[in-house]
Amino acid sequence: MEPNLDPSKDDLPLRANTNHMLVRHYVLDLAVHFQRKVISGNIVLFFESRKDGHKLCNPAGREPCVQTVSCFPVTTTYSPPSDASNAGACGSGGKDTDKNCNHGNMETTSRIFSSKKDCRDTAEPGNEDFVLVLDCCDLSVLKVEEVDATVVPGIWELDGQCTEDGLSQERSNRQQRHALHKLETLPARSWREQHDLFLQCSRVPGCGELPFEMDSWSLQIRKPGIKRARYFPHLVRIWYETKPDGASVRWTKDQSTRPCVYTMGSPINNRALFPCQEPPVAMSTWQANIQAPEECLVLLSGENTAEPVQIKEGVSSWFYYVTMPMPASTFTIAVGHWIEAKLEDSFTSQEDSLLTSSAEETCSSSQLPCSHMDYPCRFQKPAAQVQAVIPHRVFAPHCLKEKSQEILLPLLPHCLTAAHSVLGTHPFPRLDVLLVPAGFSSLGMASPHIMFLSQSVLAGKKHLCGARLCHEIAHAWFGLAIGAQDWTEEWISEGFATFFEDVFWSNAQKLPQKEATEQYELKALLRWRRLREELQNSEEELQVLRPNREQTGEVSPSGASLVKHGLNPSKIFMQVHYLKGYFLLRFLSSKIGEEHYLKFFRLFVQKTHGQLILSQDFLHMLLEKFPEIKRQGLTLDMIYEDWLDSPGIPKPLLEESDAWLENQLVQEVKREVAKWIQFNQRNRKGTKRKRRAEEQVIFKEVLPDQLVLLLEFLLEEESLSVGTLRWLEGRYCLCEQDAEVRHRWCELIVKHKHTAAYKDVEQFLKKDQAMGVYLYGELMVHEDARQQGLAKSCFRSVHEEMDPTSKKVVEEMIL
Repeated sequence: MEPNLDPSKDDLPLRANTNHMLVRHYVLDLAVHFQRKVISGNIVLFFESRKDGHKLCNPAGREPCVQTVSCFPVTTTYSPPSDASNAGACGSGGKDTDKNCNHGNMETTSRIFSSKKDCRDTAEPGNEDFVLVLDCCDLSVLKVEEVDATVVPGIWELDGQCTEDGLSQERSNRQQRHALHKLETLPARSWREQHDLFLQCSRVPGCGELPFEMDSWSLQIRKPGIKRARYFPHLVRIWYETKPDGASVRWTKDQSTRPCVYTMGSPINNRALFPCQEPPVAMSTWQANIQAPEECLVLLSGENTAEPVQIKEGVSSWFYYVTMPMPASTFTIAVGHWIEAKLEDSFTSQEDSLLTSSAEETCSSSQLPCSHMDYPCRFQKPAAQVQAVIPHRVFAPHCLKEKSQEILLPLLPHCLTAAHSVLGTHPFPRLDVLLVPAGFSSLGMASPHIMFLSQSVLAGKKHLCGARLCHEIAHAWFGLAIGAQDWTEEWISEGFATFFEDVFWSNAQKLPQKEATEQYELKALLRWRRLREELQNSEEELQVLRPNREQTGEVSPSGASLVKHGLNPSKIFMQVHYLKGYFLLRFLSSKIGEEHYLKFFRLFVQKTHGQLILSQDFLHMLLEKFPEIKRQGLTLDMIYEDWLDSPGIPKPLLEESDAWLENQLVQEVKREVAKWIQFNQRNRKGTKRKRRAEEQVIFKEVLPDQLVLLLEFLLEEESLSVGTLRWLEGRYCLCEQDAEVRHRWCELIVKHKHTAAYKDVEQFLKKDQAMGVYLYGELMVHEDARQQGLAKSCFRSVHEEMDPTSKKVVEEMIL
């Protein structure tokens, strides 16, 4: 791997040397400072050294999953420094124990990472010190220190040992490594004891500072004289603070103009929030103590429902934890002045009716032993297996509370129940849903125990909101409980979630099979049209679902790797991995049959939850389960060639797409479009004929997705009169429809220069920023002075709250 990567390049570097040392647990102790727009404090990392350097296996001696309780009592609290500048007061009495320590944030190329052998855990000690490499960007690291876990009495009780005075340094280090290994490998039933010891260890004063250096993408830590990873400190504390413009953290205001901060799910994930190991293989648990102004709410990807504890005047502390190992990229935090949306009438009775499904049906398919590392797994808990609706809450700014109560909150239990009926046990015990600020860059984002939704899903009827909820709920299984071992295989997450979005939503609406199939096909046609457009207007190399092809999943000897095109700004707004992945799953379903296909996914989830997979893992299991597919001539190599490793439209998809035009719902749309075209022709002939046309034509009601397709067909018309556009808007109340419909309406307005409706475009660009980037381009491309002025005016009014990536793209369009 190139040692000094240019941050402006397309590929995202993952530099952590996970083949030598692997983080098993993080303890974060952080404070949120709105005035300075920084998060400061410390993070403690618990490591294990990896002797084999390559295998992704369960540690020896791990026990199978066992049933545990789901709450963790916190009996003590800890306050990090109120400002990161005080961090030096902790450990060694505030004195430097190593004069070579670097206390600055060096934005220079690291000398430590200048050659591969610097990161190698050599078989024979050489002259070079071992270097621990963490993924890190846009952080001010103040101090790194070693922590001695042996001073925690409970550590020794794990093994029936006791400390001895006068131990040699080597023996003491060996005993500490042994003690930490025992702690990290405690069986799942002892998770309470384990987490309590993690906390105790994290609060031990430092026993010596460690020299470190930084470059644009990583933090490198040494201990002079240590040549091998196995002898490197396995417990490290890092004092740091974020930067106001760090790419992982978004400081902004909510829709009620109150300050807030949340993680963005940006291409660089959380490395600008805390130093970590970003490669997916670095699956860890975490505990987080977050201090914030007492009037704020702190939401985090934790299993528990945290309650604030006042620690000093004006400041409260919130404690969260997880027991299921997850990649660091899934850690999510949001702090703001949000309030919970609740229904006025009790929802208990309805929830109770949805709480359990057939225990016989669910439990009969959940007796498989878990294959993941040991943790308190819900898939082995009978109560969780039949829990159709997990506890859930909805949070929003004050101005969106009523809308959330009306649209979002009633949908949640139905969507959760639909997901459970298809895939079984919910991987996570609870769910918080947050309506994020208008500048959020997408319609939604799923993380463990928490979901972000754009305000755009609240507009119109419930269709878009329900479908998006189902998409994000699907990520609990695909993307979170089952993750991609290589981030370039985004289709494993997004393609699966897009496919199950339709399945869940039809179940939530309780549609008859025939009606559900018709809606599946209508949705497929809409996605097919979108995919064709994307493929016509994008680089071929961005159209491949496995850009690394046969090298997918491979890493360097240290564990470092690159995410191909991970920083390419064009890729961020593309949906090829959503769409081609979705169509591949549809194609496979057509070969097997929906009923057997969905039963297979239930089995697949049972076998692979809690693990990382590659495409071949899924495809091998599918082909083994359904050998008749092979007999039909479909092979693994053919799937790679047609769907995963080639740009453009897969050949099987070309053959299937024509059939969707014959769908009954599509035919209804075509008939309505023909009426509108005829109406438009008559509308141009004069006042009397215009009035007669308006009186004679009867337009039918259409479904939301039908309306989207209708507007797309009308966009293909060369000319529509102002009268037609006005009648169109009035007939379907387009300004009151969901964001997908209004986006097409805005495209019609721009294409035909319908100046009287420019206010609708302005509203869309301000309120629906997650979907408005394309419209800026449309306004600029026609070279119409008024349209270009509208684009620039809207951008000036919202650019401060826009997502930085969206902002950069729009700036390039209009400036």
